[in-house]
Amino acid sequence: MENVNRSVVTEFILLGLSTDHVTQLWLFHVFLIIYMATLAGNYLLIVAVKSDNRLHTSMYVFLSSLSFIDICYTTIIVPKMLVDFLASRKSISFTGCVVQIYFYLLVGESECLLLAFMAYDRYIAICNPLRYNTFMSIPICTRLIAVAWMTAGVASSVDIVFFYRLTFCGPNVIDHFFCEAPSLMLLACGDISTENIVLLVSSSLVVLFPLSLILFSYCQIIICLVRIRSGRLKSFSTCLSHLIVLTLFFGAVIFMYMRPKRPVKDTTDKIVSVLYTTVTPMLNPLIYSMRNNAVKQALSRLGKCNTFK
Repeated sequence: MENVNRSVVTEFILLGLSTDHVTQLWLFHVFLIIYMATLAGNYLLIVAVKSDNRLHTSMYVFLSSLSFIDICYTTIIVPKMLVDFLASRKSISFTGCVVQIYFYLLVGESECLLLAFMAYDRYIAICNPLRYNTFMSIPICTRLIAVAWMTAGVASSVDIVFFYRLTFCGPNVIDHFFCEAPSLMLLACGDISTENIVLLVSSSLVVLFPLSLILFSYCQIIICLVRIRSGRLKSFSTCLSHLIVLTLFFGAVIFMYMRPKRPVKDTTDKIVSVLYTTVTPMLNPLIYSMRNNAVKQALSRLGKCNTFK
């Protein structure tokens, strides 16, 4: 217990995306627009699903849950990011940094599991349509969402316990725009091999299990579609939006967390982080609504109702 949170460093300095004042002002407006668009798009999707009885199925309950996660994702990171764009001193306390990491891991790990359950939902819908309402009823869907949050809560809590064991006695400058786990660990003093192993194992379990379920589900879907002579393209089109979201999210997560750690961060890391923490949450409702007639019709009816009120 010698290493438990005996930290000399009490706050960290975030370098952000740029040190140029003009560039920071430009970035402030860009990310403010992205944040507002993310909130509006995901909120509209949640309201559309809730207000339209035709969307009260497991697929759309999962989709509205994903929208809620995307709102949480950006809210954990972007507001602090916007403040830092305008601040002369971009600092965050040690406790604030750890809290941000905890909620970031909680939401991210929940999304990994939720995307896997969404893939399984599509597998049941396409390969076992007659049993869909039995296997993927609303109560079962709700339980799966609860399992995703509880599992992520346990995994992120384990990670945070080990983060609190780290000591920081040297540089306190984080070359990133938020407190990301790998960036913070680069500043830790002493031997952090145990913490690195815990983070790697935790990340691998939370990522590899969902990926395994996703691969199983889509392999089964492809096999089913090969056997179906009619409606093949229409059936697969319902999965295309989900595949786009999966590629964007898991591609970025694997790049950031499941490759060999480097002693320094580079611009590529920041770009990838921007992609999956701010851009993807904004695009998700667009991706799903553009390729889903039921969602587009629900949004259209929602707009007409508000117009005539």
